Amino acid sequence: MKIAVGISGGVDSAVAALLLKQQGHDVRGVYMHNWEDDDPDAVCTSLQDAKSAIATCEHLGIALETVNFSRAYWERVFDEFLAEHRAGRTPNPDVLCNKEIKFKAFLDHALANGADCIATGHYARLDQTPGATRLLKAVDRNKDQTYFLYAVAPAALSRTQFPIGHLTKPEVRALALGAGLANHDRSDSTGICFIGERDYKKFVARYLPAQPGDIRATDGNHKGRHDGLMYYTLGQRHGLGLGGPGEAWYVVDKDMQSNTLYVAQGSEHDALYRDCLIADNVHWIRAPRSGAALAAKTRYRQTEQACEIDVLPQGQLRVRFATVQRALTPGQAIVFYDSEECLGGARILAVESTREQSSPAVANC
Repeated sequence: MKIAVGISGGVDSAVAALLLKQQGHDVRGVYMHNWEDDDPDAVCTSLQDAKSAIATCEHLGIALETVNFSRAYWERVFDEFLAEHRAGRTPNPDVLCNKEIKFKAFLDHALANGADCIATGHYARLDQTPGATRLLKAVDRNKDQTYFLYAVAPAALSRTQFPIGHLTKPEVRALALGAGLANHDRSDSTGICFIGERDYKKFVARYLPAQPGDIRATDGNHKGRHDGLMYYTLGQRHGLGLGGPGEAWYVVDKDMQSNTLYVAQGSEHDALYRDCLIADNVHWIRAPRSGAALAAKTRYRQTEQACEIDVLPQGQLRVRFATVQRALTPGQAIVFYDSEECLGGARILAVESTREQSSPAVANC
């Protein structure tokens, strides 16, 4: 089988290519260049990634092609990233990057150039049967990446392989070391490459004008000024510039109409907790079975939480959790699971509650 492997420069994609070659497949590497940056303050590892990708493919004896998807990334991912910030939400571009670039633009390119399928170093598993593809959690729960894959089209998953989904991270590194791969101990990449290690607020300000406004406590008392709602996310503690006696201040709400940032003292303040949300942009890999006991994650490292869903007009979902959840954040993803299987997910549009709350901007379900 001819397989195009997305080679990122990291150890995971390197071992994915290694395993496929050991299995006798016709493997070639593709390095995706997704971002052009003329900012002199940018700290991004793309140059080091490219060098590592070249070294990996030379060591494995496979060809490497570099493909520039930066225009597609800007149009399909970054424009949406900016739009979400304008709306006051906190976007998750990794989800859209997987959907639009790694499992669409890359897949289309690979198939057009003779590949039978693609493979990546994601920690996930696929159960592929005629007419159906199920996305399953990785064996290594600490590295499972199904949260970021929920929006990938089932047709794309049917032309995909995840060679390391059955391995733990230590096992992947051990295989890389045994094969003599130079990146066997390379640190995992973190964050979004187009932001890198530079100041987040300065980066966003290059593209969106700031709109300062008031910071108020949940009782309405004025506490200070914010630099623009787009710079803050629910549950945030740092960067508020609020001192004084008592516990630290946390962002608990954002009111776009009045351009007001609401804060409360204490990491366990009641205003940080909600038990209901509205979600849109729903995508099912496999729609849930009638009566299935569903659970959902609203952030990557979270344990799944029991929930019930109702379908609303315009295809939106109302999700009610069995217990209150901390810092549910509009713009982030809610991803649904049925035991081992990732069923799909949606974008958190608004946060609501079935109980009385002290935050003035929160509606009730």
